[in-house]
Amino acid sequence: MKKAIIIGGGPAGLTAAYELLKRTDIVPVVLERSDLVGGLSKTVNYKGNRIDIGGHRFFSKSSRIMEWWLNVLPIEDNDESHPFKMAEQNSVRPNTDNKDQVMLLRNRISRIYFLKRFFNYPISLTVDTIMKLGFLRMVRIFFSYSKARLFPRKNEQSLEDFFINRFGFELYNTFFKDYTEKVWGIPCNKISAEWGAQRIKGLSISKAIIHAAKSMAGKKEQNLEQKKTETSLIEYFLYPKYGPGQMWETVANTVTKGGGEVLMHREVKQINVNGNKVVSVTVINKETNQEEIYEGDYIFSSMPIKDLVNNMKGGEIPADMRAIANGLLYRDFITVGLLMKKMKIKRDPNQAAGPANTVKDNWIYIQEREVKIGRLQIFNNWSPYMVNDPNHVWLGLEYFCNEGDELWTMPEDKMRRFAIDEMVQIGLIDKEDVLDSVVLHIDKAYPAYFGTYDRFEELRNYLDTFENMYLVGRNGMHKYNNSDHSMLTAITAVDNIINGRKDRKNIWSINMEKEYHETTSENK
Repeated sequence: MKKAIIIGGGPAGLTAAYELLKRTDIVPVVLERSDLVGGLSKTVNYKGNRIDIGGHRFFSKSSRIMEWWLNVLPIEDNDESHPFKMAEQNSVRPNTDNKDQVMLLRNRISRIYFLKRFFNYPISLTVDTIMKLGFLRMVRIFFSYSKARLFPRKNEQSLEDFFINRFGFELYNTFFKDYTEKVWGIPCNKISAEWGAQRIKGLSISKAIIHAAKSMAGKKEQNLEQKKTETSLIEYFLYPKYGPGQMWETVANTVTKGGGEVLMHREVKQINVNGNKVVSVTVINKETNQEEIYEGDYIFSSMPIKDLVNNMKGGEIPADMRAIANGLLYRDFITVGLLMKKMKIKRDPNQAAGPANTVKDNWIYIQEREVKIGRLQIFNNWSPYMVNDPNHVWLGLEYFCNEGDELWTMPEDKMRRFAIDEMVQIGLIDKEDVLDSVVLHIDKAYPAYFGTYDRFEELRNYLDTFENMYLVGRNGMHKYNNSDHSMLTAITAVDNIINGRKDRKNIWSINMEKEYHETTSENK
């Protein structure tokens, strides 16, 4: 019986395991280094309060992915009034009486916090926006946008070129530049335009205005997949009752019950190569501190390419390929969970029962330049089951950093105080309302489109010569994929094995077609 060794128990790795069990006679063995499955899509439970690392909407333009998710977790039965109640879910609903093993249908609301005011996201030139920005700034926005449309920058090289061509310099400088540089830690003119082409290609001011007008007129797309709507403008999404990790915990259980293995605390030490094949993977079992070797006919890797190449032994890995791999850069991530009595803002009109002071947003982009916080999640609004006491507000403060820098190495007590002070500084909380806090560090959260990325295609072509190794997922492909894109790379890899297809072009093309393009910063 053939075996597949799968490095990483995130969306790509677990999807590969699930698909192999479902569609082939290949037995999957998943090697996960941590104590939780889900990768960046895991859910951390802190005293009954659940943290979603970065915020994960379960929404895709791919019908295959939407049905896949609903095969694992169906939509909650008691939401009959929701306009996107899908008839097609009945054809994919598994037999389950577990009322906790469900997806919720959620409203998608996110805004920008700038000048201590809230602006709709994506930015559209509505009356509300115009009044908040002021007449003079709006005049500058209008003329710079007109200039960009009439005289665009030719030969877009940088992300700055990309933004200015689509929004004009003034709007770019007001709403895009500072936030994007918080995320990546370098100027926008040092980031490849390819990042913008992948993440926000379909978004424009005109589309945002048209969509806002349709929403006010009640003309919403009555289909959960919302295929005619730009991804950043969708109105609704699915969300597991207890956070995104619930999806992957359920998938992992299905894999083990089906005869596969999901092994935790396995840190990859060596990828053993013989010619143009990977023959085995050597790991350290962090629970026993013992070395283990796993042989396989197929290897799926979702580990960072930088680590993959450095761990490849037994063959002559060209020095220039190692140099490219070592020059690939990543952005790391800190979440500070704050449990609050309330926020220092007025209750939204018609808000349902809950904390006295909060907002409806799933997340808020913090554009204020004087603070380092990049984004704020309100976990109550992802799912009310994310917070242990529904009368409390459970916040996630997100910081982008580099492993080893000042933020990353800041002692946890100091980081808690720092985060609280920033929230007080921008007027969103009072310090005396803080009940509890926790700090989480996530390394290599975002593959960067700078460093040696301009030579990445050389490395990709080289790694594709290993005939039994498939690179999948965000870090596995050094590609800023969302969960659905990562899943599709794994599904497509299994398709190729079944169909005997040798080249990997169809895997690398995932998230390049127009229907897969995403918006900046969403669904991290």
